[in-house]
Amino acid sequence: MIALLARDLRLSIRAGGGFGLALAFFLIVVTLTPFAVGPNTATLSLIAPGILWLGALLACLLSLDRIFALDWEDGALDLVATSPLPLEGAAAIKAAAHWLTTGLPLTLAAPALGVLLNLPPQGFVWLALSLALGTPALSVIGTFGAALTVGVKRGGLLMSLIVLPLYVPTLIFGAEVARRGAEAQATATPLAALAAISLACVALLPFAAAAALRVNLR
Repeated sequence: MIALLARDLRLSIRAGGGFGLALAFFLIVVTLTPFAVGPNTATLSLIAPGILWLGALLACLLSLDRIFALDWEDGALDLVATSPLPLEGAAAIKAAAHWLTTGLPLTLAAPALGVLLNLPPQGFVWLALSLALGTPALSVIGTFGAALTVGVKRGGLLMSLIVLPLYVPTLIFGAEVARRGAEAQATATPLAALAAISLACVALLPFAAAAALRVNLR
């Protein structure tokens, strides 16, 4: 399992579409927002949590189609399927590799980019905490979507149509945690809901992704 994780991390960095592209996209979204809504600091402060969460979500979406695509193209996915490692474990490792190269860097970069949107100082910790809890769900859901569309020509658009509706609950509660934290309000309820969503996704979706892979590998 460790060898597969290390291999996926190397592929994510070498093959492109990893944390560099995600961070660049995240930076572009945050930088362009003041040009679209105006330089009013009060307005930027109000929308900052939602914009930062939406930017992180879309940045995670960029590299999802590469989770299984490289293994499918070179035949490594067939070897993984016939190895002693269960496909459920392989799917979980793929999701972990995606989070380490995309979700974690976005979580660490978000507070710094929050300065560009005049995020209130008390909101930085809650923004980082909400992303730390929510981005694992984004990676696992994305892995499930990638498993459904592996081997499909131009499956990136289809995968986006599948994955984006499933992202909505995570986006709602994640942005709500960041917003309430920035406004010094109680965050316990949306934080608990966000954690529950992530735990449920991590516990259940690797099995769904493995089932989808078995169907596509027949």
